[in-house]
Amino acid sequence: MEQNAAEYRALCYQAFNFAKLRLDDILENQNDDKPLAIIADIDETVLDNSPYDVKLIESDTRYEKSSWIEWGKLEIAKPVPGILQFLSYANKKRIEIFYISNRYNEQLLETKNNLKKVGFPNADENHILLRKEVSSKKSRRDMVSNSHKIIMLLGDNLTDFSEVYDNKKTKERNHLTDSLKHHFGNNFILLTNPIYGDWESKGIYEGKSWNIIQEDSIRRSKIISY
Repeated sequence: MEQNAAEYRALCYQAFNFAKLRLDDILENQNDDKPLAIIADIDETVLDNSPYDVKLIESDTRYEKSSWIEWGKLEIAKPVPGILQFLSYANKKRIEIFYISNRYNEQLLETKNNLKKVGFPNADENHILLRKEVSSKKSRRDMVSNSHKIIMLLGDNLTDFSEVYDNKKTKERNHLTDSLKHHFGNNFILLTNPIYGDWESKGIYEGKSWNIIQEDSIRRSKIISY
């Protein structure tokens, strides 16, 4: 698990070290009239929620909205390695940071408080855009692009970057990623998330609900051996 893997931390530092190099390059060649913005996902991109997943293991339970909200109210999630330094650096370069997350909109207060406590820039209601009606982030990204030039997106799920990934199965996600490969490392900075994501729920499970026995069978059917 990421809590014990130094390799996970190294991958985070690698992503943000490279993001800083790309940011410097973008700024050197920038002459747009609009103010610049970076969009970041929150969970597993900005804040580390692995203690919540550990609690699920300890209690032998699965994700539920109620327990997720209770965890958020504690306001104790720590930053993902390297992200605070990178976003602080970007903010000093006069780049506004927008946080677009599918946390429930009722979590706005505790989300803002948690981000502020650990020192993230632009942690206010104008820059934190949570889910209200739909999970797709396109409309919220469009809101930012109306007033700003988005120069970089940070996320741990492909839907953090483009709506083309919304509700797509594994084969389609792989094909789309191949077609968009030039974006990754340029204006898409992807963090690894080995715990959960659309790669599992929309990909392996094809957006359907299954019981534990069915999930195990489906996982086994989707892996490739020799």
